[in-house]
Amino acid sequence: MRLEEGRECLTCDYCKNIVFPEKNEDAIRVLDEASELSCPVCATPLGRAILAANPILYCAHCRGSLISATVFATIVESLRAQRGVDAAIPHPPDQRELDRRILCPQCHREMDTHYYAGGGNIVIDDCARCELNWLDGGELRVLVCAPGRAYGAEAG
Repeated sequence: MRLEEGRECLTCDYCKNIVFPEKNEDAIRVLDEASELSCPVCATPLGRAILAANPILYCAHCRGSLISATVFATIVESLRAQRGVDAAIPHPPDQRELDRRILCPQCHREMDTHYYAGGGNIVIDDCARCELNWLDGGELRVLVCAPGRAYGAEAG
């Protein structure tokens, strides 16, 4: 089975059967295929998954997501377009979250922990070297459902 580029389905190269894995509570289609990378939070092997027709890595244990920086904005834009008008009022993130230090699952160097400047008012971790973003479980939903605003001086 192979992931169809730009779609949320798998296609069998032999019989041409198309399979749409069910979405989980995070709207992620988790594939039955482990990656070689481990979760930076709980060390569980990350599984391959599909979100908004883009491949990501997902931790079934803590529900975190490792998303390529090249598709991150596309995923957020796509999910915001699907959400409709029911934007939630976000709460400012806890500043203590900025003290967390996790290692990049790919290069094993410390990831940069910072406020996400787009709407959602969350703290994310990213590795500029590997062009990867780590979002803890539930953070993507907050980011997508929040109105597009940052906290200005607090976001610095």
